[in-house]
Formats: sequence, C-alpha cells, structure tokens
Amino acid sequence: MIALESVNLFRNLAPDELEALRTITQEQSFGAGDEIFREGDAGDSVYFVKDGLVEISGLVGGGVRRAFSQLGPGEIFGEMAVVEQRPRSATATASKATVVYFIPRDEMLAFLKRSPTLAFNMLQEVSRRLREFDQLHLREVVQAERLAILGNFARSIIHDLKTPLTIIGLSAEAACLPGTTPEKCVQAQERIRKQVWRINDMVGDIIEFTRSRHPDATLTPASYPDFISEILPDLQAEAETMSAQIELQNEPPAVRLPLDSRRLRRVFFNLVHNAAAAMLNGGRIFLRFQAGEKEITTEIEDTGPGIAPEIADRLFQPFITHGKLQGAGLGLSICKKIIEDHNGRIWARTEPGRGAIFSFTLPLAE
Repeated sequence: MIALESVNLFRNLAPDELEALRTITQEQSFGAGDEIFREGDAGDSVYFVKDGLVEISGLVGGGVRRAFSQLGPGEIFGEMAVVEQRPRSATATASKATVVYFIPRDEMLAFLKRSPTLAFNMLQEVSRRLREFDQLHLREVVQAERLAILGNFARSIIHDLKTPLTIIGLSAEAACLPGTTPEKCVQAQERIRKQVWRINDMVGDIIEFTRSRHPDATLTPASYPDFISEILPDLQAEAETMSAQIELQNEPPAVRLPLDSRRLRRVFFNLVHNAAAAMLNGGRIFLRFQAGEKEITTEIEDTGPGIAPEIADRLFQPFITHGKLQGAGLGLSICKKIIEDHNGRIWARTEPGRGAIFSFTLPLAE
C-alpha cells in the first residue's frame, strides 16, 4: 500500500500543494475482475494504484481483447483521456483486490494550472508512457515481420520440396515393380540422384541465407583470371542444360582480388542459372569485365525479356520470384549477401531492347 505523497507524479510538490491535493483525492475499492473503466467511457478521472494490481487492455483485430500492461502501487492510469478530454481508449480492470486513488477531471485540470511542478511531472509521465508505447509497438512490428518472413520461408521450402520428393517416391516405386528392366532401374536411379542433388542445392541455399559473416573471416588474395578460367567450364555446362550459351566478351583483367572462392562461385552460378531460366527457348549469356582504379566490375547479361517492372525494386529481397516454376526466391538475396561480405556492391538494370543486366563490384587486393 502506498501513500498519496509517494506517488511518483506528486514528487517535489510543496507541502501546501500536497495538502490541497488530499482535499480533492478520493479512494475506491474494486474486487478481482471488476472494471474500473471501459473503452469509450468519458475520461472523468485520473487514477493512481494505492494497493493491488490493474490491467490495461484493449480490443485488437477481430474484436479480441489484449492486455497492454499491468500497473502496481504508485502508478498512474487514465491520464491521457483527462489531458486530451476525450473518451477512454482502453479498459482498466482490477487483476486482484485493488484500492485506487482518483482525482476528478475538473479538479485535476485546475490543479495542473496552479502547479507548474505537477504540470511538468505530468508532461514527463505522458512522455514516458508514449515512449514505452512506441517501444512496444516497434517490438510488435519487428516480431510480426519476423513471423511473416518465417511463414514465407516455410511455405517456399515446403512447396519446393514437394516436387523432388514426389519424383523420388514415384521413381523408387517404379524401380521396385515386378518385371522392371535393368534399363528402367538405371533411369529411376538417375532421376532419384538428380532430385537428391536438387534438394542438396536447396539446403545449401538455406544454409547460405542464414549464415552470418564472421568478423574475423579472411578473404584470400587470388588471381581473378585464374578464378574465372576455373569456373567457366562449369558455368557453360550449367547454361547448356537449359539450352543457353555463355559468351566471354572480354578477358578478365590480370588483377588479384581478396576472395572466398567457394562462396563467390555461388554468385556466378546463381546469376547464370537465373539468366538461363529466364530464356525459355534458349539464348545467350554475356560475361564481361571492366577494370577501375580500386575495383573490378563484372557484368552478366542475358537475351531474355528483362526484369519484370513489378519486382524491379525488390529483386534482392528474400522470397521474391517472378515467372519461376521452382526455387525459394533466395538466390539473389544470397548473391547480395556474398558480394557485400566481399566489400562489394551488386545491382541490376534493364535497357530497351536488352535483357537483364546484373553488375557487381569487387575491390582490388591492397
């Protein structure tokens, strides 16, 4: 139980002000579960918890009541409706047997006009409440965004796993049927093997997407021409599986770059795969390089339809796909993460009469 003068709002009041305060303050008791006031009621009083516990709640989407806070002895509530002279925006309920002080609105407003100290304390209290509400709202927004991302992630992965798992199941059944020829068994095994590789690639994307860069991770200086020569045959093979051809428009400059070769390979493969997938009837993929004083710019361009306007400003966000039959939409966000971990930049553009053009920079070794 707390005395009136111990309420935080009334700190530093002069003795005569405290005496005047007592003359306008009243007390009221409530049993557990009793409503002190309800949303929409007139803001006729300011309340202070003398003893017990008060829950502040409100109606949210779908008419569901949600508790916002619980207030103990010495805490103020109901002040916003009095200061604003508007109806209550929330409901106050006694969580257990509770005694409150309350000051009628007219008396409280008159006292605020007479006491600069009380007016300043009230301003601080209102400011604190607003700040707490902002922080609560921010936490809720962040949590909602996290849940939305998790939901998108789960839906994408489940959707993409269904197809290879179905193919694996059907192929396994076909291989075990009585009278299946050795040739059919080999074909079934090959289908199963390809789908396992596909799932493995998806798992790799998930691991890469959730990976955090270690502050002490080192990028090893390496010859960029050697790196390109090493991955080019595999890139060409990847493109040819989708009837696309890679054309090297100029040789990479003879420079050394700080690289994580394994992760940078994924950038090239993701971009080449996306380019080839965008050209339904095959096409060409151009690979070119431009040297600068402090960095190298690499461009990958295709002869496809270009970047869809509806996703142009969201290309590198997770789960963004357009016109793809498969894939979780993580490829470009993974590319962005890897390039930024190499202290570079990545962007995309489309020009009239040309397909999609993806560019990224990598800094030169010092």
